Amino acid sequence: MSRLPLSAVVTTYNNAATLDACLASLAFADEVLVLDSGSTDETAAIARRHGARVQVEAFRGYGPQKQRAIDLAAHDWILLLDADEMLAPGAAARIEEALASPRASGYELPRCERMFWRWQHPWSKHNHHLRLFDRRVHRMDVRDPIHAAPDRRSGRVARLPVRLLHDGEPDIASKVQRIDRYSSGLAARLAARRAPWRLKLRLVFYPPLVLFKQLVLKRQLVNGWAGWIASISQAYYAFLKDAKALELHAHRRDEGSVARRFAQQADGEGGDHQRGRDQHRP
Repeated sequence: MSRLPLSAVVTTYNNAATLDACLASLAFADEVLVLDSGSTDETAAIARRHGARVQVEAFRGYGPQKQRAIDLAAHDWILLLDADEMLAPGAAARIEEALASPRASGYELPRCERMFWRWQHPWSKHNHHLRLFDRRVHRMDVRDPIHAAPDRRSGRVARLPVRLLHDGEPDIASKVQRIDRYSSGLAARLAARRAPWRLKLRLVFYPPLVLFKQLVLKRQLVNGWAGWIASISQAYYAFLKDAKALELHAHRRDEGSVARRFAQQADGEGGDHQRGRDQHRP
């Protein structure tokens, strides 16, 4: 079957544990490009064993790094994966069929999550991500410093029944570490967008809504205890993002009040010195 040429693009940093499976699922692509951020493990060696073209450049942020990798690719149609993702069996044939005569400028793929000790139940709701696209139409939207994704405001995006398997959180400790890292990365942006009063309201009311959405609307209940833990974790993530943004507001307010106190104290000392000089004048 004749189809448009495809570049598979992966950004990496110390992903030796998952990269082998990721790249094995991309063997059908005309090119596999790995943009590494200076890994100290076997990431680069694994990529080269799979015949990938490996570039090493300093990390410039999640969105900009992915866009740089997309720009380095040889072909306009891009299949963008994270290093802890892989295509499910049978996905290659579906993708090649779509590229034989594209009916959209980009395609969303449903992602199945590893939930600690089990994979996501097929009856629970899967998130869809724009991962197969024409780079001439879709570029990375870098407004979100953490959850960067291709911009879908232009072109036409359709859904392709090709599953992504995400092996990003094999245990609860990994989940908690990612929540802490991501919430810290988002705090400054959220503080700039949300006033303290709004953050306080969200801290009270938004996490329970997130928990309801996860358990009921996304049907995490069918994932058993793993789904319950994942839902609580997601609600905690929603709480922690706003809590850290509120903390930034508080630090800035305290820093401002300290500066004002020092300025007032300096003004007072200056006035005392002036009055002392005035008293000693003949």
